[in-house]
Amino acid sequence: MSIIHHPKLGTIECVRSLRTRSIRLVIKSDGSLRLSYPLFTLQSQAIAFAESKAAWIEKTRSHIARRIEDYPTITIEERERLRLEAHRVIPPMVESIASRFGFTYNSLRISSARTRWGSCSSNNNISISLYVMLLPEHLREFIILHELCHTRHHNHSAAFHATLKILTQGREAKYNAELKRYHIPRVE
Repeated sequence: MSIIHHPKLGTIECVRSLRTRSIRLVIKSDGSLRLSYPLFTLQSQAIAFAESKAAWIEKTRSHIARRIEDYPTITIEERERLRLEAHRVIPPMVESIASRFGFTYNSLRISSARTRWGSCSSNNNISISLYVMLLPEHLREFIILHELCHTRHHNHSAAFHATLKILTQGREAKYNAELKRYHIPRVE
C-alpha cells in the first residue's frame, strides 16, 4: 500500500491486491480515495483510471459532503452515555423478544457501528449498534427482530421477509420507511 497526493484528486490510498481482478475506486467518507488494483496492473494505469473518473469523484464528494452536513452530531461524552444505556437496555430487550418469538442466538454484542443498526453472523452472533438508543422504542424492537429473523434465514430472501412481515403484523415496510428518516450521528 502507498499513499499519494494527486494534484487534482487529493489523497489516494493505492492498494495492489492478489484478490482484486479489476481496478476498483472507492471514495471514503472523508473524501479521500482508495484505489485497489490487480498485481498485473501498474500503479500509473490505476491512477489514470482514477483521473478518468474525476467528474464522478467530484459529484460523489459533493453528495457525501451534503449528506454529512445533514447528519446529527454528538459529543464523545454523549456517545459514552449512550453506550452505558445500550448495555443496560439492549440485552434484556433482545432476550425478551427472542423468548417471545422462539428465537435462539449464540451471543450479543453492543457495538459502535456507524454504518448499520445491527447484524447477525452465520454463527447467530448478533451485534446491535449503540446508536439504536437514539431511535424510538418500536424501531429498536424492529431492528432486534430483524436480526433475530436472520438466525433462521441468513439472507434477505422472500422467506426472511415473510417471517419478518408476520412477526411485525404487516408493518415491515412501514418500519423500514420510518427507519430511513434516521441517521447515525457523527461524533465530534
